[in-house]
Amino acid sequence: MSGDHAYDYAIIRVVPRVERGEMINVGVVLSCPAVDFLDAGVEVDEARLRALDESLDIDAIREHLSSIPVICRGGADAGPIGSLPQRNRFHWLVSPRSTMIQMSPVHTGRTPDPAAALQRLMDTMVRRPRPN
Repeated sequence: MSGDHAYDYAIIRVVPRVERGEMINVGVVLSCPAVDFLDAGVEVDEARLRALDESLDIDAIREHLSSIPVICRGGADAGPIGSLPQRNRFHWLVSPRSTMIQMSPVHTGRTPDPAAALQRLMDTMVRRPRPN
């Protein structure tokens, strides 16, 4: 046995103009129930968002996105959703929406270290590739 644990994740996307369907990946939500892990990474690349819509209220987007890690942690700071079991909070976060902040379909993987998997997904799915 490798010590790997199954995890589920979804990519957090900002869709500035929903009718156009253009989007920028801004984060990842990852759940690994076997080790009681639920966390999110969020990084907003303002220049990329402005390339899709110069009139965006970036501060409002950042404010809405900042609630995602809070909901992952749970507790009173997360409001009524924060009192739900961890897996229910994950499902609430990744449920389909037609708003400016959307989630990708849920994907599955295996890892011995969910925090490292979250960072790897941030590197591959959210952050711009670094030149060699």
